[in-house]
Amino acid sequence: MVPLKKIAVLTSGGDAPGMNAAVRAVTRGALAQGWEVFGVRNGYAGLVAGTLEPLLARDVGGIVQRGGTFLGSARSREFKETSGRALALKNLASRGIDALVVIGGNGSQTGSAALEAEGFRVVGVASTIDNDLYGTDVSIGSDTAINITLEAIDRLRTTASSHQRAFAVETMGRECGYIALMAGIAGGAEVIALPESEITPAEVAGRLRAGYQRGKTHALAVIAEGARCGVKELMRHYEEERASIGFELRVTRLGHVVRGGIPSAADRVLATRLGAAAVEHLARGEHGVLIGSLCSEIAATPLAEIAGRTRPADARLLELARIMAI
Repeated sequence: MVPLKKIAVLTSGGDAPGMNAAVRAVTRGALAQGWEVFGVRNGYAGLVAGTLEPLLARDVGGIVQRGGTFLGSARSREFKETSGRALALKNLASRGIDALVVIGGNGSQTGSAALEAEGFRVVGVASTIDNDLYGTDVSIGSDTAINITLEAIDRLRTTASSHQRAFAVETMGRECGYIALMAGIAGGAEVIALPESEITPAEVAGRLRAGYQRGKTHALAVIAEGARCGVKELMRHYEEERASIGFELRVTRLGHVVRGGIPSAADRVLATRLGAAAVEHLARGEHGVLIGSLCSEIAATPLAEIAGRTRPADARLLELARIMAI
């Protein structure tokens, strides 16, 4: 096998707090190996466009505490086509780059698997706030996203109690309700709605009504944006059944604010460990894998087993949330 001399690193898909820490770890880990490092601007779109630039140790200084990704991220329809990937590979070859580290979620790692299948050395690093990747128990960004959501829930609880109201809090999670589930349990929500588990607006309203009848001064429903029972459906039902629910109901949509926080200590440490491990695997001649954390240990899972799959939130925990809300 040809020894590595140059590698590239990119961030892809939705930004996640901790991505910068991972780029820093990859860059400095590779420099310690004596390799040259190139950063790809704007994800796979930048790889197709050829927007790569050298990264030195000082270029990644002072970014570990920054949210988002200083390399940028963008969707690329062109990369999904064989011709687009051929252009990306040509751009890598023209700079003499031997391997690529991709920091991102399931869509990004599907792209990693495609490049690996076409003969290029790739290592993925698990990074998505939704924490829905196979091959890892926790992904970069999910801890921060949960804490941001929880902070909002705690603040809303304060005002809800002051006015004897219920709040429906919509958080990110189109296909996976992990953020809503974890933040809902930690925040003591009366009801949690996830894409992984069906619940009707009438059932949500019934839970809120039951809390009111038990003498609660407030109630919270945490709803993942992809849940079948969304806030629109819930509010439509509320307008029809307002008198019977007891609480006055308000809606707060958190949206992309969940992505934009300063990474937590847990995410910074995880990102540093995973980024450094990606370099270590490449140094040993191991590629075509996703680097994640399983049972608190660094683990490598073949990209072929990751591509095109998502790991759902554990809806069994909804029963725990229901019991705690009594």
